[in-house]
Amino acid sequence: MSSNSSANSKGWPMPNYRFRVDWGDIVQNILFQEVSGLDSETQLIEYRKGDSPDFGPVKMPGIAKYGNVTLKRGVFLNSGSFWKLYDELKLNTIKRRTVTIKLIDEIGKVVITWTLINAWPTKISSTDLKSDGNEVGIDSIELAYQELAFSNQADR
Repeated sequence: MSSNSSANSKGWPMPNYRFRVDWGDIVQNILFQEVSGLDSETQLIEYRKGDSPDFGPVKMPGIAKYGNVTLKRGVFLNSGSFWKLYDELKLNTIKRRTVTIKLIDEIGKVVITWTLINAWPTKISSTDLKSDGNEVGIDSIELAYQELAFSNQADR
């Protein structure tokens, strides 16, 4: 087996633990532990013409719906950027951003890209605090977005 990423082109599934999130125009590096909710659904339209001899409707694709994406990261000293975004939301000065999520192969090459267009935070959750726990602190942010664009580098 060669040392390049040709192994994945031969049918091996991509591992999901190497990824990068580019957060619009925010310059600081925000490292995330988990990304979930990258899904899209198309509503169903059932239509039957009045003069159709068929008794059943024709099914057609309708409006696309996108679920919210949740991003989780560890709590670090001086890492209050989520709360700055929340302050913008409270003041109704939130700026919609393009958020890009990139899956990276074993040699560091981007293979799949999901782009959240016009994303903005709808929910921010801080870590749970437990006096008898030994877990690390995890913050999460939930993003709503207008459109999801998908790009597979192998198709190019």
